[in-house]
Amino acid sequence: MRKTKFTVAVVLAMAALLPLESCIGSFALSNKVLTWNKSLGNKFVNELVFFAFWVLPVYEITMLADVLVLNSIEFWTGDNPVTAETKVIDGKDARYLVERDKTGYTITNLNDNSMVRFNFDANDRSWSVENNGVETKFMTFNDDNSVNMITPDGSFTKVELNEQGLMAYRNMVTNGISYAMR
Repeated sequence: MRKTKFTVAVVLAMAALLPLESCIGSFALSNKVLTWNKSLGNKFVNELVFFAFWVLPVYEITMLADVLVLNSIEFWTGDNPVTAETKVIDGKDARYLVERDKTGYTITNLNDNSMVRFNFDANDRSWSVENNGVETKFMTFNDDNSVNMITPDGSFTKVELNEQGLMAYRNMVTNGISYAMR
């Protein structure tokens, strides 16, 4: 419950800062995640990934990283640290190594060696996020017409890649998060 309230607070804070985007940076990490999402396929897959990233707070974390670390670096140095394949970023409280490879992305805190990884498994056609050695799958492609998506309680549901499937999943996620905030 506390995590969900924190996530909502972060999302609201980030939304309030969006009009200031041109003054404080390009939000390169958030835009890379969004661009990656758009490259996955049709609009239904894109929307499902959007909701999965809302459940797992991927968008919230990338926005927070952009606002607190990456945009400041871009402002003061003129360089965007996210544009490189591998880049070391000096943040206020830590140094981060961001690496991109053929199967995903890794962000490592060089001070404490904690790591977050986004993985694509071509064998089962799934995407997952890994943190502290714990990998959480959030989407698996079944075929061209459906995917299995993570739900707010951590289980999976089959979602048809059409308007009805998308709306049903959206309602499930919204209701699940609203329920968790009570």
